[in-house]
Amino acid sequence: MAPYASDDSTPAGKADDLRVGRRKAVRYIVPVTVIGVAAATIGLVPALADSGDPDLPKITAQQLIEKIAASDVQQLSGTVKITTDLGLPDLGGLESGLLSGVTGGGEGDGGSSADPSAKLTELASGTHTLRVATDGPDKQKLSLLENAAEYSLIHDGKDVWGYDSASNEVYHSTAPEGEKAAEPVPTTPKDLTDEALKAVDDTTSVTVDGTVQVAGRDAYKLLVKPKQSGSTVGAISVAVDAKTGLPLKFTLTPTSGGAAVVDAGFTQISFAKPAASTFDFTPPKGAKVTEEDSADAPTGVPTPSKDGFKGHDKGELEGDFANDFAGLDVLGEGWTTVATFDSGGEGVPSSGDLPDAGGLGGFLGSFGDKVDGKFGSGTVFSTRLVNALVTDDGKVYVGAVTKDALVKAANTGK
Repeated sequence: MAPYASDDSTPAGKADDLRVGRRKAVRYIVPVTVIGVAAATIGLVPALADSGDPDLPKITAQQLIEKIAASDVQQLSGTVKITTDLGLPDLGGLESGLLSGVTGGGEGDGGSSADPSAKLTELASGTHTLRVATDGPDKQKLSLLENAAEYSLIHDGKDVWGYDSASNEVYHSTAPEGEKAAEPVPTTPKDLTDEALKAVDDTTSVTVDGTVQVAGRDAYKLLVKPKQSGSTVGAISVAVDAKTGLPLKFTLTPTSGGAAVVDAGFTQISFAKPAASTFDFTPPKGAKVTEEDSADAPTGVPTPSKDGFKGHDKGELEGDFANDFAGLDVLGEGWTTVATFDSGGEGVPSSGDLPDAGGLGGFLGSFGDKVDGKFGSGTVFSTRLVNALVTDDGKVYVGAVTKDALVKAANTGK
């Protein structure tokens, strides 16, 4: 993390396989981008702040970031509310199918509805309530509460269990000897804050923006804003617990204005040790159990960085994603970074070319704007946070940048 100058700112066969992988990647680029960038760089929930701002000692932005970094909360339980508004069109149920298709989950392709890499992508849209519990680095539980069902993800040592009560399916992954199980997707305010602060450098303004109460806790507000024009990120606001340094609430608002792109924050929290039974899990009688080694399972949502696409936990892509995004390059810097690669395809596929995408072809055809430039012609797919340009000759450009900034990057190659 860059130092802060002041309280107000911070300074023959394999080739064919790769081409096939890249063609697959271009088919799924819109939902992959939405999930990846959203999971890694967004967050917040207008989570039931109490009336009145607490009177707390003055603190600088650098001191507050150091307080976050030094936070060592090992035990907690609570409720998190998360609302995501990426501005996607109404897909009438298609959206969840697309997201599952991206991660390879779901019953249609032989996967399990309890696979966390598929199930937790539901957090990419709508409003959800989560129950969370943590007891040290090796025991966590997250439960996604739905209308008449519940999905639970339990990490207990080397084991990860996912249970979908609606389908009575169980997913089980065991970490290889000497390794701990990976967490699939960042979901809590701390997860999201850790990811967002990785982007802090001399292209970023960081200030302390007063105080607030969240879930009955006194907190400071850290405000992070891009200095660069062209980013779709307007501001990120983090409510940091004054006593523990734990992020309680994390907010990203877009430059286009309106509601936050994603709201994720605690509505209730306790720092007492959770009961040991919280992390116990035995597959219910009659449940379908899917076993998968974590060496083969997805390690997290891929996200762009200066060195290419990175997995959430292992810091690198594996399996199909490694082929899908081989040859990835990164243009620009800071908040206007654009990831680009050659899909090996020929522009945006039609619905007839995508029998395995559950209607993705029609979705792509109705969700893009045609553009022209030095790169030729292409189609830009937009959300409130992420834009992706797919050229007619199969090149892909994607980032949390405006449409104009994306087209400029494609025209200039920088």
